[in-house]
Order: sequence, then structure tokens, then C-alpha cells
Amino acid sequence: MDLLSSLTPEGVSPIIAALVVFTSFFTSALTASFGLGGGLALLAVMSALLPPIAVIPVHGVAQLGANFSRFTLQRRDVVWPIILWFALGGVLGTALGGKIYVALPEALLRAGVGLFVLFTVWGPKPKAFAPGPTSFFLTGAIGAFLTMFFGATGPIAATMLSVTKLDRLKIVATHAACMVTQHALKTLAFGFLGFAFADWALLIAAILIAGYLGAWSGVKLLRAMPEKQFRTGFRAVLTFFGVYLIAAGIYSALAK
Repeated sequence: MDLLSSLTPEGVSPIIAALVVFTSFFTSALTASFGLGGGLALLAVMSALLPPIAVIPVHGVAQLGANFSRFTLQRRDVVWPIILWFALGGVLGTALGGKIYVALPEALLRAGVGLFVLFTVWGPKPKAFAPGPTSFFLTGAIGAFLTMFFGATGPIAATMLSVTKLDRLKIVATHAACMVTQHALKTLAFGFLGFAFADWALLIAAILIAGYLGAWSGVKLLRAMPEKQFRTGFRAVLTFFGVYLIAAGIYSALAK
């Protein structure tokens, strides 16, 4: 046990490390199947098990790896013009978020994103709205800004993609590429802010391997899934995590 403890970061037992790695597999499979959901689920587990200071940076690297895994498995279905505008917006959002990432209340941010997701999925669509460079850029900027505060903003990009006319393979593949750019920018930002990623290297490596295996399993399920079933599941997952974010925001506010 002493040997195993020496391989894990300070404050993290081997059992906790194993639980996080195990969770990484299943949450990565969930995301690869429906395009989102796994990031928030993994964040919830990490928040309960890991030291608070490490949750967002380590979760960001884990999500970078998981999304890169499904990106490599689905890269032929990526819609690249969306990624260009999303990434440009992400640079702006990360720069702003990195400057003030401890200044805004997490509860308000969580609830706000949840309301945004639910309104976009179920609310009336503005007649003038049309997916395009401006909306892709703004989504990238908003998502990158918010991810510096509470980690999992996949539903924002997924909501943007849900109003396009892309099929299920293009939606999930393009979402993966969007999240790769967002989490890569966030990881760089936390590195500049001084987080000691080297201390977490072994655990992060295990999380990434588990994430790849989960993504491989999830992509197999996605390719076998009928389009109608995917649309229903995608909408249901978006709705669930929209409600989850609102509830988490309210709980955080009441707990203080």
C-alpha cells in the first residue's frame, strides 16, 4: 500500500484514485454515445473525491484526453468551419476567464448555464437565429470563459450544435473537436497560472487511458444507434444536465 500511495498525488489514496479512473471509463463512454454528459458526471465525482484546488485543472486534462480520443475515432465527421470560429472565440473567452476566474459566484454561473441550455432546447427559437460564424464564435467565447470557473461546459457547445441540421455522427464528432480546443486552452491557462500538473501526472495518465477505452466503446454504440433514438437521447441528456446545473447552482447558493 505504501508503494501505491507513493504513486498517487498528496491527499489522494489509491482507492480514490482507482474510483476516479473507473469513473473516467464510463463517463467517456457516455459522452461518446450521446455527445455530452460525461464531463459533468466526471466533474461531480472528482468534486466529491479530490482536493478542491485540483478538481478543475485535473478535470480539464481528463476531458481534453477523453474528447481527443473520440475526436481521433470520429475525425472524418468533424465540420471544420465550426471548429475554426469556436476556437477563435475560445481564445478570447479563456483570456478573459483566466484573469477573473475566482471573482464570480459559481452558483450563479451554474444556474445561468442550466437555464440557457433548457431554454435553447425547449424554448421558442428566434426567427432571426441561424447557426453561423457569429453564433459559433460567441459560443466558443462563452464556453471557454465559463469553463475556467466550473469545468464542464459541454452542454453549451452541444446546445449550439443541436439547432444545426447536422446528423448524429457530425454532431458528436464536431462537439468532440470543440471540446478538445476548449480544454486545451484551459489546460494551458492553468499551467500559466501555476498549477503543478507534474504532481498529478501518473493519475492523469491512468485517467486518459481509461477515457480512451471508454470513448472507443461509446463510439461503437453511437454508430449502431438509429438517428431517431440518438435525437431523443441527445435531447434527454441535454435536459437532464440543464436541470442538474440549475439544481447545483441553487444548492451551492443555499449551502453558503
